Amino acid sequence: MSKDLEKKSEELEQTLAKQMEMLKKDSEEWLKVGAVVAVGALLTYGILKATSKKKDKTTDKALEVLEKEGLLNEEIKQRLTKPKKSTFWPALTQRLLILGLALAKDKIYNEIFAPAEDAKPGEKSK
Repeated sequence: MSKDLEKKSEELEQTLAKQMEMLKKDSEEWLKVGAVVAVGALLTYGILKATSKKKDKTTDKALEVLEKEGLLNEEIKQRLTKPKKSTFWPALTQRLLILGLALAKDKIYNEIFAPAEDAKPGEKSK
């Protein structure tokens, strides 16, 4: 009886060791994926910060020039410093418009170039 318990104990220890190895292997893969995602996020953040600073510098220069010339008023200042919001909807409407035009073109082409079904085999279509 004790041999059976020892045998089961060894089997359980072996399966536990195998499971731990698999867990370590899987966690290494997830760690690599997580590292790649983190590096990508940092690069994206850095690029966005760099481009926004460049835009801010050009806006500041434009404001300085307009102020020197005496053409700067509140409306112009607000337009130049107001953040621009990008949305998903204009791109979607443009894509839907292009899709609609493509479908209309296909339908018109099919109507124009389709053989006339009313004509008999011996007659020409008018």
